[in-house]
Amino acid sequence: MTPKTDLEAAAGKVPAVTLAFWLIKVLATTLGETGGDTLSMTFELGYLVSSAIFLALLLALAAGQITARRFHPFLYWATIIASTTAGTTMADFATRSLGIGYAGGSLLLLACVVATLAAWRVSLGAIDADDIQSRKAETFYWITITFSQTLGTALGDWTADTAGLGYVGAALIFGGMLVVVAALFFRTRVSRIVLFWTAFILTRPLGAAVGDFLDKPHDHGGLAFSRPIASAVLSAAILLLIIALPQRSGRHAAAPAT
Repeated sequence: MTPKTDLEAAAGKVPAVTLAFWLIKVLATTLGETGGDTLSMTFELGYLVSSAIFLALLLALAAGQITARRFHPFLYWATIIASTTAGTTMADFATRSLGIGYAGGSLLLLACVVATLAAWRVSLGAIDADDIQSRKAETFYWITITFSQTLGTALGDWTADTAGLGYVGAALIFGGMLVVVAALFFRTRVSRIVLFWTAFILTRPLGAAVGDFLDKPHDHGGLAFSRPIASAVLSAAILLLIIALPQRSGRHAAAPAT
């Protein structure tokens, strides 16, 4: 195997956390909702079969991402989309098919996120989503992402359905919470790691609420758009943003600034 150059060693394999990152992330989470519902509901494959399909795709893409030697924007975002579609169907399976409800599903998935972050911290001594230097760190990164995407789906459905706020109300709530997180980032010294994962989780219920608003029937408070068409439009928008907006890798903390 050819040794990595200093530049390759300094470069991360995940994108720098910029405004472009969050724009694409929100669209990806919305696509996760419409895409997951397309397979499980429109094509009537059910939550279990759909989860198995998306998990297989996620494992294949994550393996490619982890073994890659450098940052590939299209591979990274394809893996994110696979995690959010898998999160949609897995959350629906847990809360509906298993019958544990939104509250039970949300608490279980929150526990999984916290446990994964704790294991990451104990195993590697630090958690930094912008400083992925080893395969072990990247494995923890993708496990945490998958659990957080699944948790976000359950939270979004819980807020929109159980709380009776509707999809627009739920989107406004989670959008407002993201504004608070942004304010904390720019105006306080709250842990950047905590703020990153909080924002990462909150973008998922925001996307779930927006996705449901797009494709749910009118009598359920949605716009009744075709799920496959909505998914295709969102995919095209994500592709356009990846091409149009700068996609650079995150810099390792130990690397000199350039």
